[in-house]
Amino acid sequence: MISPDFLKKLNRLSKLYDKFPELAAIEAVNFSKERFVRKNWVDKGVTAWKARKPSPEWLSEEQKKAAARGSLMVKSGRLKRSIRKTKVTRNSVTIGTDVQYAEAHNEGAVINQTINIKTHSRTRKGRTETVKAHRRKRKITLPKRQFIGESTILLRRIERLVQREINEILK
Repeated sequence: MISPDFLKKLNRLSKLYDKFPELAAIEAVNFSKERFVRKNWVDKGVTAWKARKPSPEWLSEEQKKAAARGSLMVKSGRLKRSIRKTKVTRNSVTIGTDVQYAEAHNEGAVINQTINIKTHSRTRKGRTETVKAHRRKRKITLPKRQFIGESTILLRRIERLVQREINEILK
């Protein structure tokens, strides 16, 4: 004869089995958002994000201090807030973002731009000078600051979460 307590535990385990992907998705989103706080990527080892370049010398001391404080890659918080679960199936979880520049920051990028400068006048040392229209090329290198992707630490966290939930039911 099967005890009613055992049947309750089996029922709770089957409900938990249905909730596994959702729990894993929440854990993955939180893990990715945590990368912005810790400023690193954790896979088999810890890879710290490259530090921000120092402020240019023409900025005032007050402007330099303002630029130095705060977190890397978090000015408005849009990128961090945009991380969410995009697809949850019984066997897999996909998290992502809809922000256009997320891939460039996550994987690093080299951006080549040509800027068109219009004719304008400028005052220097009391004299007005006219600057002719011209083009300027610039190369912007965004270092890789990974915040989303597969991680062995994340998989271990999900396994521990599932194990804790199962142990809680089987107590």
